[in-house]
Amino acid sequence: MAEIKVPELAESITEGTIAQWLKQPGDYVEKGEYIVELETDKVNVEVISEEAGTIQELKAEEGDTVEVGQVIAIVGEGGQQPASSGNGAEEKAEAPKEEAQPEEASSKQDDQDSKKERVIASPAARKLAREKGIDLSQVSTDPLGRVRKQDIEAYENKPQAAPSKPAASESKPAAAPKQDNGKPVVREKMSRRRQTIAKRLVEVQQNAAMLTTFNEIDMSAVMELRKRKKDKFFESHDVRLGFMSFFTKAVVAALKKYPYVNAEIDGNEVVLKKYYDVGVAVSTDDGLVVPVVRDCDRKNFAEIEGEIMELATKARKNKLALSDLQGGSFTITNGGVFGSLLSTPILNGPQVGILGMHTIQLRPVAIDKDTMENRPMMYIALSYDHRIIDGKEAVGFLSTIKNLLENPEDLLLEG
Repeated sequence: MAEIKVPELAESITEGTIAQWLKQPGDYVEKGEYIVELETDKVNVEVISEEAGTIQELKAEEGDTVEVGQVIAIVGEGGQQPASSGNGAEEKAEAPKEEAQPEEASSKQDDQDSKKERVIASPAARKLAREKGIDLSQVSTDPLGRVRKQDIEAYENKPQAAPSKPAASESKPAAAPKQDNGKPVVREKMSRRRQTIAKRLVEVQQNAAMLTTFNEIDMSAVMELRKRKKDKFFESHDVRLGFMSFFTKAVVAALKKYPYVNAEIDGNEVVLKKYYDVGVAVSTDDGLVVPVVRDCDRKNFAEIEGEIMELATKARKNKLALSDLQGGSFTITNGGVFGSLLSTPILNGPQVGILGMHTIQLRPVAIDKDTMENRPMMYIALSYDHRIIDGKEAVGFLSTIKNLLENPEDLLLEG
């Protein structure tokens, strides 16, 4: 017998949630094979079996919170991978013995059989179905036979899905409808990641003297340069030239000029960071994550674009490692991709600065006292911790970024 325990996850993470069992009791597993997916505060982690054998028992269900070191499954020694033909005959031969067992044992076997025949579904889809009280076997699958999150949402919006809702509501406290004046409501449990995001955002607002200052950038020069160079850039580097590399390089230049924006507070000391690891906020189905692009001062435009693309893809597939999320010194968030015109981003503690990008919008701009032109303009925002960053530095930081992006050739001189 071997015990499967929740492994050490990271220094700051002591527990997780069972997102999806990849194996069920009776299933054979090889040594090193994944058997369960854990959702932690930051990333999803797949746990392997340290021994080959058969799953004897699962000691936690999907949705349960488990701690580091806790036993979550038992693997029996020996056994062999089941064959498609011989096994069926053996199961039939043993069927009469199963009928002679007590009713409770028979029901457990039925549960195990049903679990083996579970529909293949992504972790996000399985979580949403569990929260909505939807039977995965009733949901249409994609051409590969897999249930996705959008399939769950489509099923929920169909009229025939209505009968499943009372079953979900029966498990909720009877007092809930009264609290909502008898009007129909849906209650959803917050995911572990969403709970962590909520907790940390509140902590930042309580513990930092946060203030936001704004500026706007005429994006004409960057857009014109990008238009001229994007095809050749793609041919040379096999990655598209976007706006994020321009902003990242401009941020690095501004951080070098205003080092306190690239710092953090530790007790009564200010820690000035002499490296430039920039976090880039990425929106996923499970919430916002901020993977980090390391050593941006040493990377060129193509390397920055390629790494941002790789990290964003990993984030949306729940494949980020904890190391991808740790140690950033400054953060950039781009609400413009969703159409946001203006916002006040919240600090990503313990960092003391975060830059907010927004949508590009044609606006009339005064060229001189007699001339007006429509220009592609973007509002930018810097939220900062006023305990160590003064308004003068904050304004100067944004002005530096503005000047560099309105004269993008200068970014080359910044290295």
